[in-house]
Amino acid sequence: MRNLFVFLLALQLFAPMFVKAQSEHLLVSDTTRAVVQPDSSVQSVVIAGDSVATSAMQMKLAFKPNPTKAVLLALIPGMGQVYNRKYWKLPIVYGAFMGCMYAVTWNNRQYQDYSDAYKDLMFDADPNNKVPQDQWHESWQNMSSRDPADLIKDSNFQTTLKNRKDYYRRYRDLSLIITAGVYALSIIDAYVDAQLFDFDITPDLSMRVEPVVTPKTSFSSTTCGLNCSIKF
Repeated sequence: MRNLFVFLLALQLFAPMFVKAQSEHLLVSDTTRAVVQPDSSVQSVVIAGDSVATSAMQMKLAFKPNPTKAVLLALIPGMGQVYNRKYWKLPIVYGAFMGCMYAVTWNNRQYQDYSDAYKDLMFDADPNNKVPQDQWHESWQNMSSRDPADLIKDSNFQTTLKNRKDYYRRYRDLSLIITAGVYALSIIDAYVDAQLFDFDITPDLSMRVEPVVTPKTSFSSTTCGLNCSIKF
């Protein structure tokens, strides 16, 4: 009777543990059977995609422009940017050059017109030349609708032609200087781009703006403002 009691007690203690172990074993078996091995075609596609991405990344990392070569190519406007693969800069470079060349040609054309008109007017107005009215140059007569006989004697008209000639010459020269500056900047940009092509810029670049209160001191009162901090 005592042995039967001990057997029942042991069965009552160890039966729940045995059932739990069996259920965990069945759960692991079901989970293992639920994992389906990928098909060979799927695996080949994934491997091929990874290899293509890896090779593209390696090609990108392998390319490093030569600064000297970039400068030499940049002597032709825009070619330095093409060599550095900064194609988005081409519209900026060529747009700047087109604007400068337009300014140069416009101011130079106006300068030539007023310069010719001023020289012809001074030649016709010189009493030593004794040019008859029917042989006066049309260059300065086209600058005004007034009577040429009055214009040739008008000192203000002569001064106006001279001032406009000088004005357009000055802006033509300034346009040439700006064009040379744009050309130099395009070369410098190609060199700097090639030199700093693989320069590492951390992605943790941020600016934090927060309110700040300065406590009152013996020299200043309490002030409120904004504190800007850049993290890089």
